[in-house]
Order: sequence, then C-alpha cells, then structure tokens
Amino acid sequence: VAPTTPVCVVPSSAMTGTVVQLSCKETEGSPPSEYQWYKNGVALLEKTGTGSARTPNITYTMNKKSGTLLFNTVTKNDTGEYFCEASNGIGLSQRCSVKRMQV
Repeated sequence: VAPTTPVCVVPSSAMTGTVVQLSCKETEGSPPSEYQWYKNGVALLEKTGTGSARTPNITYTMNKKSGTLLFNTVTKNDTGEYFCEASNGIGLSQRCSVKRMQV
C-alpha cells in the first residue's frame, strides 16, 4: 500500500539552545514508510555517531524509521522551512506541506 500524506509537526518558533523535536507520521503505508526530512528544499543527512557521516555542523538526529528530527540545542542556523517525505517503495512518495520554524 502506498503511503498517504504524512502529518508533520513543526514548531513555529523555538528558543535558541533548547531541545526541539519535529515529527512526521503516516499510517496507511505497508510496508511501513521511511521518512526523509528536508530543510529549505534540501534533504537532510541522516546522522550516525560513527564514520565519515559525523560532521560537526550537524546539530540534529534524524530517525528515518520513526520520522523524528531532534535538535539537541537549536541555533539560529536551524531557522528555515521544513517538510518531510514518506516513502515505502510503493507508489509515489508523499510529503507534508512546508512549515517554517523560527529560532
């Protein structure tokens, strides 16, 4: 079953230095969807704690399985327009509407 349009939860504003979690979920897709977050139209890298993917300017953790994007300490650089895309390899991937987060 192809995914439906996911529901994205993006706070409209956040205080610098706080923990902020963005979430993305859709329930129709089978097999379960994987989620990809975008900021200002650019796909965010999935951060892992090891190897070459560890880049110092990434301040978030993205979980493609649960759809969460977690900022441990948001900075002004994290201000932007976010959306997420759900895909499970069946049908077209679906994305939620863009939401702006102001830090």
